[in-house]
Amino acid sequence: MHAGVSHPGAARPRRWIEPAPIPVCAELAAAAGGQPLAALALARRGLAEPADARAFLDPACYTPTPPAALPGLSRAVERLAAAIGAQEPICVWGDFDVDGQTATTVLVAALTDLGAVVSYHIPVRATESHGVGLPVLTQVLDAGGRLILTCDTGIASHEAVAFARSRGVDFIITDHHDLPPTLPDAYAVVNPKLEPVEESGLAHLPGVGVAYKLAEELYHRAGRPEAAAALLDLVALGIVADLATLRGDTRYLLQRGLEALRQTQRLGLRLLMENAELEPERLSEEHISYVLAPRLNALGRLADANVAVEFLRVMDASTDSAGAATRARILAGQIEALNAQRKLLCDQVYAAAEAQIGRDPALLEGGALVLASPAWPAGVIGIVASRLVERYDKPTVLLSTPAGELARGSARSVAGVNITAALAAHAGLLTSFGGHPMAAGLSMSADRILELRRGLARTVGALLAQAHEQPGLAIDDYLPLSDLTLDLVDELERMAPFGPGNPLITLVSRDLRVRNRRAVGRRGEHLLVVVEDTWGAAHKVIWWDGAAESLPDGVFDLAYVARSSDYRGAREVQIEWIDGRRVETPAPEVTRALTGVEVIDHREAPNPLAIVADLIADRDVIIWHEAAAAAGPDDPLQHGRSRHELTASPALVVWTTPAGPAEWRAALATVQPARVYLFGRDPGLDQPGAFLRRLAGLVKHARRARGGQVGVTALAAATAQREAAVRLGLDWLAAAGHLAIVSEAEDAIIVDEPAAPPQADAGRSSELAGRLQALLAETAAYRAYFRQADPQRLVHF
Repeated sequence: MHAGVSHPGAARPRRWIEPAPIPVCAELAAAAGGQPLAALALARRGLAEPADARAFLDPACYTPTPPAALPGLSRAVERLAAAIGAQEPICVWGDFDVDGQTATTVLVAALTDLGAVVSYHIPVRATESHGVGLPVLTQVLDAGGRLILTCDTGIASHEAVAFARSRGVDFIITDHHDLPPTLPDAYAVVNPKLEPVEESGLAHLPGVGVAYKLAEELYHRAGRPEAAAALLDLVALGIVADLATLRGDTRYLLQRGLEALRQTQRLGLRLLMENAELEPERLSEEHISYVLAPRLNALGRLADANVAVEFLRVMDASTDSAGAATRARILAGQIEALNAQRKLLCDQVYAAAEAQIGRDPALLEGGALVLASPAWPAGVIGIVASRLVERYDKPTVLLSTPAGELARGSARSVAGVNITAALAAHAGLLTSFGGHPMAAGLSMSADRILELRRGLARTVGALLAQAHEQPGLAIDDYLPLSDLTLDLVDELERMAPFGPGNPLITLVSRDLRVRNRRAVGRRGEHLLVVVEDTWGAAHKVIWWDGAAESLPDGVFDLAYVARSSDYRGAREVQIEWIDGRRVETPAPEVTRALTGVEVIDHREAPNPLAIVADLIADRDVIIWHEAAAAAGPDDPLQHGRSRHELTASPALVVWTTPAGPAEWRAALATVQPARVYLFGRDPGLDQPGAFLRRLAGLVKHARRARGGQVGVTALAAATAQREAAVRLGLDWLAAAGHLAIVSEAEDAIIVDEPAAPPQADAGRSSELAGRLQALLAETAAYRAYFRQADPQRLVHF
């Protein structure tokens, strides 16, 4: 990721949705590149079938839906083909956001290429609204327009369609927004929401996706099907900018579109990347979201988006005129200036919104956040609404209320709440509204905003109850900080592009502390935090827009996403702060068991490594420490021993929570301590993904260093697990085709490379996965008991 990409932080603690156990077959693991964590993430996204997973990960394995499957598209294509043949003037009518800009450009470019007579119009936000306005439509018809073709708009333009028909002009609507109770009486209506099957591959297309499918079919009928691919870079921009759900054809088009965008010949886009210091070949969906789309959106929010079509159609200077190239450079400079203005206005509106909440915290008590101000520019309130949704995890409506005018607002939502449906329940309060499940626009009388606030709070609560879904943070897996490597992140990023329908993989590392912090960014708005776990592993974490936030005190669990970064040319793991959950730390407790063993309880000590260092300096102790990361020379845990290295000693430091009661009793019997110092740190290896990753890495090392010979006891200590779990894990790796077990003799096992190609036993691996999951769950339950049990009970059998 480039350093210029930033994300809104989340300040309010959220409900964490723990990962549910889910079986993963060997074929799915193979489709995920042998990475258990990625396989689990696929299964949790409903992609448990290997064929579905392959189609999700690799666009070459996906079969796109034929364009003609879109309701109304064939009829629209027939009319457009007739208009092209007869040279009837066609006016493409778009919208001023990036989805509308790119959809307009796609249709204008395709129709022009096919020989049509084309003009276009995108409403100017300052003087027009979404949809087809009669004043400009009248001008278009008076100028000779004979066919109106909308994109990303028009589904509720009943009056405009009726007016055009009265003038003898046909109307074709292509849109993706929610359907009104009755459709306009247009010649053709193309909208994926007319498709009765929700899970159709076309169900989630945004406006530019619908426009592309129309262009694709036009090219197909013209005998030039390959020509449509030249438009895919524009499709990628619109899909990401409109927060489209990345499933089916929408994800497929974005995957192909990102490939095209990385090598685009559109001079305008290359200039935007150059100005933003982006490397085109490393472009991702995040760069569209946070760098390119905001710049193009600034045109529509603060100026005239019609120039976007001109800007996006200028190709490389070698294929376009020098004058067009010069014009593109001028426009790129203007876009940068508008983007800077947009940032300033957004910061001002965001600060004002936070000030309103600070003065009246009760605004956060309802199911939805509704705020208004006469000073807010209508062009940027949608961006700020999105930031507030990120921060407060609830649907948000912001309204601009200039004196003497209707209030104009933007709404953004959370999973489980169709915000357009929620607004529809209060249509009597609104002058107009429209949108899709996650975003909507509205206008209303300012004196009814309080009614909307109260009513929307009730409606949102009812929608969430009906959906049985409360906003929360879904956790994919728990991971020790030391296991977070660039190789792992590269495997997880095969799941990209991320977005709605395919959220970033959220990981949690436990028992962290803040080592230091500093503000970063041009205005010091972000926070760079160095966190450290109880094993001494440390990592930098970036908290976007977090400079003003409070960090957790003491020990906490951190939820984060991890991505690769190429900042300053060096690839590394970048951790992005999502949420922190404080771990309670009661005072240490000292007890004496009936056996006469003194127990000193440091399980919730605030600085456990310092305590261990003192113990080593002052006492004759043995440290029981398993699944250890590499320790530095000053790390007190470098003296730790695994279970088979324990010897008699007057004092035992229990750093790692035992895997089970048998292991715990065996350790006490071996050491025979007079004193036990309880720390009981969780090694973080009780989730199948984390355990199998560690086990596979150990086996890989054994193949290289020891000719494939591994000891079950040693592997159990290195993974802090029971030996039964290790044996099941090895069996699963073999059944999944990751290794071959050559021989077994009690503790010694010899492993080798798998057969080529690897032979996976789906039934066997699925059965083993279920057994392993159950065994690890038992271990996790025992560790949880050990962490909170009465100290005396732990040493009294």
